[in-house]
Amino acid sequence: MGRKSVSVQRRKEIIKAFYKVAKDIGLENTSIAKVAEHLSISNGLIMHYFKTKDELLIGLNEFILEQHLNIVQNDENGEINSKQKLHNLITSLFSRNWNKYFDDGVFYSCYALIYRKKDFNDSFKSYLQALHTVLHKKLTEAKEHQIISNTNIDEITEVIFALIDGAYYYLGLFNEKTEDYKQKEAIYIKYALNILEFKNE
Repeated sequence: MGRKSVSVQRRKEIIKAFYKVAKDIGLENTSIAKVAEHLSISNGLIMHYFKTKDELLIGLNEFILEQHLNIVQNDENGEINSKQKLHNLITSLFSRNWNKYFDDGVFYSCYALIYRKKDFNDSFKSYLQALHTVLHKKLTEAKEHQIISNTNIDEITEVIFALIDGAYYYLGLFNEKTEDYKQKEAIYIKYALNILEFKNE
């Protein structure tokens, strides 16, 4: 058990180092050798845990998911048992708070790989499905607490997720401190909230 724990910890250290190097020089320029140099260890030690760069990429994708879930499942929102908590959740999903957990440049580079690597495509799809599942759970909680009356939770999960995903990519082109950015963000949040049928309104 102890050896397994050490192995898991070492894999996480390597993945975090892989992310840091990719953030500094770009994912396409990152190699096992450069990660080893960053950690001051041998290439062989990294390859003991990850045989190829592709295996490291899958680990990085899992790291992305873990970081992004921090936003959806943060303690501030908790169980969605009030209109304010649901409003806060939707607002946070459209914010650039994602940047606190993961670099956009690395994320977009990972996204591009879904068109070139089938294994990564499958892994990335699983990552998106995991986020879908959490959003669905939060909306279901809101319905169970009679905050919303929507009966088509599956459908509104898909629509809201598509809005979030599209807005994230598009808004990434703008400076978040500008009025133009804030206006666009407010429009997307308004339309996402309008999909929800709040009770007692």
